[in-house]
Amino acid sequence: MSGEARTPGSPQRGGGTGPDRPGGDRRDAQGRERGAARARGAGQRSESAPSQRAKVTDPARNVAFDVLQEVASSDAYANLVLPPLLRVRGIRGRDAAFATELAYGTLRLRGRYDAIVSRCVDRPLDQVDPNVLDLLRLGAHQLLGMRVAQHAAVSETVGLARARAGAGSAQFVNAVLRKISRSTLEEWLEVISADAPDDVTRLAITQSHPVWIARAMREALVGTGRSADDLAELLEADNTAPRVTLVARPGLVSRERLAGEVTHDVRGDATTAPGRWAPTALVLSGSDPAAIPAVRHGAAGVQDEGSQLVTLAFAAVPTLPRVPELPTAGAGTGGTAGDLPDGAANPDERWLDLCAGPGGKAALLASLAGEQGARIVANEVAPHRARLVEQALAAVPADAVERVQVGDGRRVGVEEPGAYDRVLVDAPCTGLGALRRRPESRWRRTPGDIATLTTLQRELLGSALDAVRPGGVVGYVTCSPHLAETQLVVKDVLAGRDDVEVLDAAAAVRQVAGDDIPLADRTDVQLWPHVHGTDAMHLTLLRRRA
Repeated sequence: MSGEARTPGSPQRGGGTGPDRPGGDRRDAQGRERGAARARGAGQRSESAPSQRAKVTDPARNVAFDVLQEVASSDAYANLVLPPLLRVRGIRGRDAAFATELAYGTLRLRGRYDAIVSRCVDRPLDQVDPNVLDLLRLGAHQLLGMRVAQHAAVSETVGLARARAGAGSAQFVNAVLRKISRSTLEEWLEVISADAPDDVTRLAITQSHPVWIARAMREALVGTGRSADDLAELLEADNTAPRVTLVARPGLVSRERLAGEVTHDVRGDATTAPGRWAPTALVLSGSDPAAIPAVRHGAAGVQDEGSQLVTLAFAAVPTLPRVPELPTAGAGTGGTAGDLPDGAANPDERWLDLCAGPGGKAALLASLAGEQGARIVANEVAPHRARLVEQALAAVPADAVERVQVGDGRRVGVEEPGAYDRVLVDAPCTGLGALRRRPESRWRRTPGDIATLTTLQRELLGSALDAVRPGGVVGYVTCSPHLAETQLVVKDVLAGRDDVEVLDAAAAVRQVAGDDIPLADRTDVQLWPHVHGTDAMHLTLLRRRA
């Protein structure tokens, strides 16, 4: 209503009724105006209190809120929680896309939104009810990170708050979101970064990363031959939703046939495009991968192109011949790879994925092994993840899989010394290279995790080098660019051994991806989201000396 003063009986804006208009006077004996229905005696006020009335909320926003709740309460991953929720609740199409962006975007940009919300409330954020804080984050993302009309972002979030947190919380959410809506994103970014002591901290705040991760990323950029100036672009890439990339597993389905399945067998506006680097990669848009027959049957899967690329490069490096037992020193030839005795055999038939769960790399390796007449052993320490590996290998020919076993990878080198021609160590890590795909990881990890993980990584790599035969190849892979998890782990392990040589991983990657792929002038390889469009995968290739 306008703020103009009116006298009783004066004409109302919008064609209100007066004494001589149809409908008669809407004012009661106390001079209060009544609605048209109540003036006719047809209106009836609800007997329920506002907090007890029927609460109808948007299903997509409800799902996004439930994802945030599940991620917070059970340390679940959003990419595992959201898809089944959408299916169970029958949310598809645009609503599913909205729920996905709302949930993932809120998780990615939580740090940015918390900095903004903290300037709109009268208490520290740790004194705000966690459920209400999640609601504020959802509302802030709609206002500042999505193309949602301001009134809809506020009113729908307030309605969700009323339904899920109560009327009092809804009033609080309404007041805070209205404060947030008074400024643009650009204005808010200036506000929240004004007091940052340095550029790295400023980028961490505005690009929603913990400061320690931003600093580690900067060190990793410099340490792998890139400029520190890349940091802003890298952090921004971490906040960009990744493309869905399929892997066409060799010998099971070709990339062309997989693209044809999408075109012919999937309804809607689904499209595909070849990956940039891996010959097995197919970028998918506009479809649920589970709707594609080859994915359902295991001939294809969902796998980041960087993950595909390092796996293919590892499998492409030739092993050296197996050297028969050599004469004792001074009695004959030496045991170098360049001076092999007659009859040296070069088997490449027994491969090991030391940390195989959940099975993406294992399935790609197994399909490659099947084409080459080799077989794979997939080892996984966690039984439930071993079952996922078995599912991932379901379409692979049986003679390409020796077994899936549950065991501690740190023991394999002792239990089966020199038993394998190739060993892949896809080591457990912080996952800092996949923050765009698992946005909640940035808020869970702490600097203290590094020491625990790097100890495990060193032990696993040492075990792999013991498990591979002389002349065989070990691939050390992490989905983290953190220097402590990559270069320093390798350096520490090699410092205690004289039977290992470092291979040119960059040459192996170029053999797969082509010479155009931008790589630093190093023997190891570090991929980057902002450069390669992949997760930040690291690859070091090693050979046990013959």
